[in-house]
Amino acid sequence: MSDITFKFDLKQIKTEIQTAIIGCSQRGLLHSTKWLAEMNIALKDVDVDSADITSQHSIWNLGDDDADLYTLAKTYFDLKELDRCAFYTEKSTSPRTRFLHLYSRYLSGERKKLHDMTDSTLPPDPTQNSSLRELSAELRMEYKEGRLDSYCLYLYGVVLKRLELVRDAQNVLVEAIQKDPLHWGAWLELAALVSDQGKAPLTDIPNHWMKQFFLAHMYLEQQMNEAALEIYYLLQQNGFEKSSYITAQTAIASHNRREVDSAIATFRHLHKEDPYRLDNLDVYSNLLYVKELRVELSQLAHHVCEVDKYRVETCCVIGNYYSLRSEHQKAVLYFQRALKLNPQYLSAWTLMGHEFMEMKNTNAAIQSYRQAIEVNRRDYRAWYGLGQTYEILKMPYYCLHYYKQAQQLRPNDSRMLIALGETYEKLDKIQEALKCYFKARSVGDIEGIALLKMAKLYDKLQESENASAAYIEYVTDNESSQAGEKSEVSQAYKYLANYYIKRNQYDEAYKYAHKCLDYEDTREEGKALLKAVAQTRSQSDRELMVGNITMSC
Repeated sequence: MSDITFKFDLKQIKTEIQTAIIGCSQRGLLHSTKWLAEMNIALKDVDVDSADITSQHSIWNLGDDDADLYTLAKTYFDLKELDRCAFYTEKSTSPRTRFLHLYSRYLSGERKKLHDMTDSTLPPDPTQNSSLRELSAELRMEYKEGRLDSYCLYLYGVVLKRLELVRDAQNVLVEAIQKDPLHWGAWLELAALVSDQGKAPLTDIPNHWMKQFFLAHMYLEQQMNEAALEIYYLLQQNGFEKSSYITAQTAIASHNRREVDSAIATFRHLHKEDPYRLDNLDVYSNLLYVKELRVELSQLAHHVCEVDKYRVETCCVIGNYYSLRSEHQKAVLYFQRALKLNPQYLSAWTLMGHEFMEMKNTNAAIQSYRQAIEVNRRDYRAWYGLGQTYEILKMPYYCLHYYKQAQQLRPNDSRMLIALGETYEKLDKIQEALKCYFKARSVGDIEGIALLKMAKLYDKLQESENASAAYIEYVTDNESSQAGEKSEVSQAYKYLANYYIKRNQYDEAYKYAHKCLDYEDTREEGKALLKAVAQTRSQSDRELMVGNITMSC
C-alpha cells in the first residue's frame, strides 16, 4: 500500500525540520511547531549544525522584515492580545508580520465566536460569520495577485474550509504544501478534506518525505488501519523509532482494529515515557472504559486534571470516568465543557451522544451524533449511534440509512453488518439480512451471533438443512470459546436434537438431547427428548426385527 522504497537522509530531514520549526514558531503556528519539535527530538542522535540554521533565520537577519514591528506584534500575539496585534500590523507588507496580522484577525474571530456561543453548545454557522467572510475576501484578492506565501496560503485554505468551500480549500492547501512541504498543519487540514477512502490529490502534492506522514494519518482517519500501520512501521524502521507521535498513532490503529489489550499496552508505555503528554489520552480513556478498568481510569482522570484541567482531552477522560461510574449527567457536563473549549472536538460530540442514549434522551442523542457528523463525516461511531437511536424510536428505514453509512466506513466490522442485518429482518427483507450475517461471519464475528441469526432465519424459511448446519457450527464455536449466551446455546442443542429425531439419526439426536441436560431452561425438555429417542429407537429396532423374521420365513 505504501510507496516507501528508500532510506531517508536523516541529516537532511533534521536540517529541514529545524528550519521549519523556526518558520512556524515565528508565525505563532504552535501545534505545527510542537509536532516538528517532537520529530526533531526523535532524531536527537542525528548530528546537524543547528547554530548555523538558527543564525540564518534570526529575526534581525531577515532584511525584508520590519524586525522592530515584528518583535512587538509577536509579543502581543503570544499574550493573546490578538486585536492589538492585528491593529499594529495592519500596514505591514513583510511576510512574517503580514501573516501575524491575518492570523490574529482569524483567531480573534474564532475566539469571539466561542465567547458568543449559547449554553446549547451548538457551534454557530460559519458561513454567517461576517469577519470570516471579510478576511476571505481580502485573502482572495491577494491570492489572485500572487502575493500569498506558503503560510498565508495555508491560512486562506483554512478560511475557505471554515466557509465550507471544500474544493477551493483543497486546491489552495495543495499550493501551500507545494511551496512548503514541512508545514504539518497544512497537511492536516488537507487530510480533513479528503472524504472518500483512499482518495487524495496525490498527483498534485510533492513527493516529499512528509507525504508519508500525511498518507498514514489520512489512512488512519479513514479506518484503513493496515495501510496506516505499514507506513508507520516503515517510518520507525527508517529513523523515527523514538517518535512519540508515531507510537501514539500505532496505538490508535490498534484501537480501531479492536486490539484493545495491545492498544492499552502501547498507551501505558507512552504514558510512562512521557507522563505529561495529554495528546490522545481521550482514546486511552476510551480503551480503559471498554475494559472496565475503573482504578486505572480513575488514576488517569486525577492525573490529567492535575496537569491541565482546561484541556479538551482532560474533560473527555473525566467524562469517561463518570460514565463508567454510571453518573451520566456528570459525564455530559464534562463533555459539554470540552465542547466549550473546542466545538470541533469530535470525541466529545460522539461520547456525549452515547451518554444521552444511556439517559434515554433520544432527541439530545440525535443532536449530538449529527453534530459529530458535521465535524467529521467519517466518524462511523456517530452514524452507528444514529442508527441505534432510531432503532429505539422504531423507525427502521432511518436505521437502515444510518447503519449503511456506518458499514461503508467500516466494511469489515461485523457489528455494523449485524445491525444492518437485524434492520433488514425488521423490514422483512430476509435474503438481504442473510447476506449481512454471512458477511459478518466471514469477516470475523466479534459478538459471535451471526451464525445464530442465520440459523433462526433459515428455520423461519423452513430450510432445516441450512438451519441445522448453522446451529452445528454455532455450538461447535461455543464449545471452543464459551462465548455464546447459555439460553441461546441450549435452544440450539434442543433444535438439533429434534432435527435428528425427525431424520431417525438417533446417535446424533441422543448427543444433542444429552447436551440439553447441562442447561436449566432445557433440562426437562432434554429428558423428554432422551426418552423420545429411546422409545423411537426401540420401536425402530422392533420393526427391523419383525421385518427380518418375515423375510426369513
